[in-house]
Parts: sequence; structure tokens; C-alpha cells
Amino acid sequence: MTSFAFVFPGQGSQSVGMLDAWGDHPVVQQTLQEASDALGEDVGALIHAGPKEALALTTNTQPVMLVAAVAAYRAWMAETGLQPSVVAGHSLGEYSALVASGVLTLAQAAPLVRFRAAAMQEAVPVGVGAMAAILGMDAAKVRAGCLEVTQSFGAGSVEVAEAVNFNDPMQTVIAGTKAGVEKACEHLKAQGAKRALPLPVSAPFHSSLMKPAADKLREKLAGLTLAAPQIPVLNNVDVLVETDLDRIRDALYRQAFQPVRWVECVQAIKARGVNTLVECGPGKVLAGMTKRIDAELVGAVVLDPVTLAETKGLLA
Repeated sequence: MTSFAFVFPGQGSQSVGMLDAWGDHPVVQQTLQEASDALGEDVGALIHAGPKEALALTTNTQPVMLVAAVAAYRAWMAETGLQPSVVAGHSLGEYSALVASGVLTLAQAAPLVRFRAAAMQEAVPVGVGAMAAILGMDAAKVRAGCLEVTQSFGAGSVEVAEAVNFNDPMQTVIAGTKAGVEKACEHLKAQGAKRALPLPVSAPFHSSLMKPAADKLREKLAGLTLAAPQIPVLNNVDVLVETDLDRIRDALYRQAFQPVRWVECVQAIKARGVNTLVECGPGKVLAGMTKRIDAELVGAVVLDPVTLAETKGLLA
């Protein structure tokens, strides 16, 4: 059988009704109930009916993406029994990977990511921060351009623009203050970027502006009892597989205000001898990135019963 990795998506892949295709699948229903009990609300109703604006609130987006990804993973394991040789997650998706690996229970993770989301939103009020995707420019140039823009505001300025998500060789997401990101978009387009697309997000995730949120998260993580990983988890802040639980906690803390090194994560998975990356959860964003990062890799998805069967057939 082909060895494979499971990778879990972050914010942005959510949609109203994203679990409807599973129907009454018992494992999916059980997962929704577990999350609802942990959060004290009907998560299944929120995912099924929305509205879209409610799902887009980061305090809802983070828990529902976690739940949807874990539900798909559990359905996969129930249907196939085939365990990935390594797991990883993009940004928030790392929490789904940690649940899949057994480090966190879903009952721990659902309230934790909601707390993380609330802390992030409190750290930078809506409208103060921004994010944008820079397309068609090498990541090193994006990083250098953001540094130039930040320095252009002068010493003591609060304005900042930083490269925060290295998604594929020619797509880097930047984040920072609204003025910083707007100026960086203009500067990077002038430097040769094909496009600079503002992202519809409520906070500048993974930027240094998230440090106050990360500090709150660190306190919360310190009080949680973690379990040893049953599957290697490749974190996205250091691109390392950790087994020490304090180091796993520390990586989650730093991940909140440091860049997501996704290109390197995919390369590290390949270096482990794994050529098939299965995106587990709503959407096909990571599967597309996989091919753009390395054309030799296979990107597959498990987001409903049809894709589960297709991916099972691919790996058999």
C-alpha cells in the first residue's frame, strides 16, 4: 500500500452545509455531538444552516473547521482503518492534526481553538489589521519588500507588514496593520508581483501583532494535559516532528504569532519518503498547493463519502 500523509486545512475553507454530504454517517454525527457538548451549543446546526456570516466569525470558524476535519478523519479511519504515516496542518489545521494523532481530545481542542480565536480577535480590533495574498512573486522578495515597507514608516511607528503564510513558491500571504499591508501591496506590485489580493479576515493572523493572543494561549495550554502522539505530527512553525509535550505546547504558542512554513512542511513530508498528501476536511486548497510546491507529489482529498472512496482506491 502507498504510504501517505494527512494534511488538515485552516480558516478559509469553511462553507455552510460542508458536512451535509456525509448524511447520517454515525461517526460524523458522533463527532458533532462531542463538539457540541464541549462547546455548549449545537455545532451541527451552525455548520448545516449557517448563516455564512456566522461561520465567517473567527470564533466560529476555528471550531467548525476543527470539527469538520476531525469528522472526516474519523470517517476515514472507520471506513478504511488505514493510518497515515505522518500528519500536519496548515495554521489552525495543526489542531486537527493533533486530535488525529491523539495529543488532544476533541473535547479539549474545540474550546481551545475557540479561546484562541477570541484571544486573536481581542489582540487586534476589527479594521485595525489586515491580510493579503501576494501572487506571482518569489517568497524571499515578498519578505524583503515587507521589511522595506515596515522600515519606511520610521522608528517607533506601530505600522507593520510581514510575510506570514508561505503557501507555495509563488504565493505568500502577508499580514500586519491595515496601513502597513496596503502600502506593502502597492510596493510589491510595483516590484513585480502579479496580484495582491486583500483577504476577508478579521485579524492579522500569524503576525507579530498576535503576540498578546499567543501569551493568553500559552497560559491556557499550560493547564491542559496532553497525550503522547500516536502518529508523527509535523508542526508548521519549526517544520519539526516533536514528541516532548512541552515542546508541542511551545510550538502551538509560537505558531500564533509566527509564519506558517507550509512549503517547507510539504518538502519535509516528501523527505520522509511520502509522495501522497491527503487533504482531510472541507475544500481542496491544500491539495492544489501540494502540486504547485512539487509536481512529483500526489494531492488527494477526503471531504465526503465519494472522495473518501476515491482516495481509498488511490492508496490501495
